[in-house]
Amino acid sequence: MALALWACDRPVVHNFPPDDTGVRLDSTNLPIVWIEVGGDSIMRDKRIGGRMKIIDNGMGRLNYADTIAHPGQRIDYDGFIAVRHRGNSTYNNSPKKPYSLRTLAEPLAQGGKKQKVSLLGMGKDNNWALLAPYADKSLLRDVLTFELARPWMEFVPQGRHCELIIDGTYYGVYILTEVVSKGKHRLNLRSPGDSMDDLTGDYLMEVDCNDDVTYRSKRHPVDTTGKPYTDRYILFQYKSPDHESLSTAQLNYINRRIDAMEDALAMGDYRRHIDVTSFIDYQLMMELCHNVDAYRLSGKFYKRRDSVDPRFKMAIWDTDLAYGNADHRQGWRTDTWAYQNNNTLYREKEVHLIPFWWYMLNNDPHYTAQLKARWAQYRNTTLNTDRVMATIDSLTSVLTSHGAMQRNSQAWPRWGKRVWPNHYIATSHDDEIAWLKQWLTQRIAWMDRQLDYQPDNNQ
Repeated sequence: MALALWACDRPVVHNFPPDDTGVRLDSTNLPIVWIEVGGDSIMRDKRIGGRMKIIDNGMGRLNYADTIAHPGQRIDYDGFIAVRHRGNSTYNNSPKKPYSLRTLAEPLAQGGKKQKVSLLGMGKDNNWALLAPYADKSLLRDVLTFELARPWMEFVPQGRHCELIIDGTYYGVYILTEVVSKGKHRLNLRSPGDSMDDLTGDYLMEVDCNDDVTYRSKRHPVDTTGKPYTDRYILFQYKSPDHESLSTAQLNYINRRIDAMEDALAMGDYRRHIDVTSFIDYQLMMELCHNVDAYRLSGKFYKRRDSVDPRFKMAIWDTDLAYGNADHRQGWRTDTWAYQNNNTLYREKEVHLIPFWWYMLNNDPHYTAQLKARWAQYRNTTLNTDRVMATIDSLTSVLTSHGAMQRNSQAWPRWGKRVWPNHYIATSHDDEIAWLKQWLTQRIAWMDRQLDYQPDNNQ
């Protein structure tokens, strides 16, 4: 009886295994990531301790899951971690869960001192993410955005596809990636002080949902005519330092600077407050992929201290529902601007609307002239259509050449099935990639027309 009671009271482990838990991984061209948590439940709101091991024998070489039969492989990392689930829509609407990782010098139970390490050739840090492409059946939308944006923006995360095994179960293809954070090899933000120039930076913030609000704008989102939605608000989260770590002086300062930036945007006198090129680069990338969450969710921006640069800048993140992948909020369309989407969002009773910033900027002829000129730069170089398609082909080859995509599809069978919020229901990976290319070709052509670019004269 006591044993039966113990069994009934024992916590149930919910680590969201794949549909097919019997997928066998022998060899792969992708790095192999093992996470061991000893059967404990990985939670969303609290990190648990574990170990992580990564094998990566390098470009052009295979990685083997059987380390006894294949000794001498290159171990990229073998150490302690603290892990939890991450994400909002990707967590709530997908059975394949993403993870947030901290690399540690010691077990979490013994204090869990953070340790900065290099993973898969990326710069040393202790803050990492494992993204879980599920609704994105191509498995490459986030990495595609990173690669297309990298030549233009001050910081763009690096990400590597890998295959993940948790407590002996194959979980599929993930993306081990840097996150937008303060580290030396990321945004390289310094900790702010409480006075003089030190008080003015550095700060990392985010326009996002109301799950962790730390400041609410004094101004409202607007419709396509500039009329405010007075029952909707722009919400900010403070990420680095986080809200709990900010002193009263720091909190008052950054609140005032956001107010001043928004006042300047409202009056059209914004150039002292924002890095216009950074905002343009963010806009062009969000519009290229027509991200349904653009501007209003995961809208990361940051400010360095005044002696370095007093202006706010933007950083990109989270585009798995982009490139026509969403069947709501006009996400599938190639012929609309994402920044003008508030009318649709409001009609669909969406709480989180696009900040008025983008309406004001795109109604300023000086800004739009720079936007068009920057688009021409993109199109004449890295966004040449042939180069974009070659990037997709390269990423696709990595996923398909040694069976990683096929194993992922076995673990998570979705072909021919609608997965929230897919607009196009592909029957195979080849079908999905062909549709993605077609959508992107149409999107680029539409943006060319809107931004007065003549590709025939330049490509």
